[in-house]
Amino acid sequence: MRIYYTDHFELPLPPKHRFPMSKYRLLRERIVRSDDHLQDTLLVPPAATDSQLLRCHTARYLEAVKQGTLTPAEVRRIGFPWSLKLVERSRRSTGATIAASRAALDDSVAVNLAGGTHHAMSDTGEGYCVFNDAAVAIRTMQHEGKIRRACVIDLDVHQGNGTAQILRGDSSTFTLSIHGVKNFPLRKTAGDLDIALPDGTDDAAYLRALANALDQVSENGPFQLAVYLAGADPFVHDRLGRLSLTMQGLQRRDQQVVDWCQSQGIAVAIAMAGGYAAEPSQIVEIHAATVRTASLRGQRQSGSTFAAH
Repeated sequence: MRIYYTDHFELPLPPKHRFPMSKYRLLRERIVRSDDHLQDTLLVPPAATDSQLLRCHTARYLEAVKQGTLTPAEVRRIGFPWSLKLVERSRRSTGATIAASRAALDDSVAVNLAGGTHHAMSDTGEGYCVFNDAAVAIRTMQHEGKIRRACVIDLDVHQGNGTAQILRGDSSTFTLSIHGVKNFPLRKTAGDLDIALPDGTDDAAYLRALANALDQVSENGPFQLAVYLAGADPFVHDRLGRLSLTMQGLQRRDQQVVDWCQSQGIAVAIAMAGGYAAEPSQIVEIHAATVRTASLRGQRQSGSTFAAH
């Protein structure tokens, strides 16, 4: 199983910024520490190109990001200060989901240790998202003739409004978002299937909703590729989550998605998406468990999985 990382493309943030940027480096280190064999599967992705990004984003927006001519309101909406490092980091994170999608079509599963930037719309960024990696990856795979149809399984706690906006009205894609009804964004953009959950939803209720949702996704298939946004933010102790899933519940969620993809014969590219627990170690443990679940599916190709600690 191939794993793509971009944490060494640093994004400078002001002191006390609420985004836990260190989680990406800590996650990669956690994986290497857990299984030396997986170090050989860690790869640096190429940056997403202009032509790839323009399949989902407007020329005006792309140039504004590249040249640093976003308006102050646009910068506030993204939530990160503009810099050349922001541009490179955003390209690489998107490139990692493109690379993971291509690898998954060969190996059944692959992982981006970042990504899940589902709030980025065609002409604007939002909520710590500059480019929409899932949409760009799907459009790139379609352009290259590798797939005909794809689905997005978005299990970040926040609704995937950007993905829905970019892919809406297209029968070659299907978007599922399971999210908190009262959570960001305040104004949701309807996707193909949106499941809005009340505050405090626990493991059992969440997993029932997921099972029902995946049945509905199946009815709209077939698909050759799923992009799975495995957010850590439905966790009960997430500062921005408002749901009440345990770590065990999140692991069962991941297994449910991976099993569904396998049963449907769908390749799956996994992106980590959000996670804002007060303790970065909790975010890392949730994401590491997601990678572990993916590696169990891919071990026939990679010959290795990493153990829980």
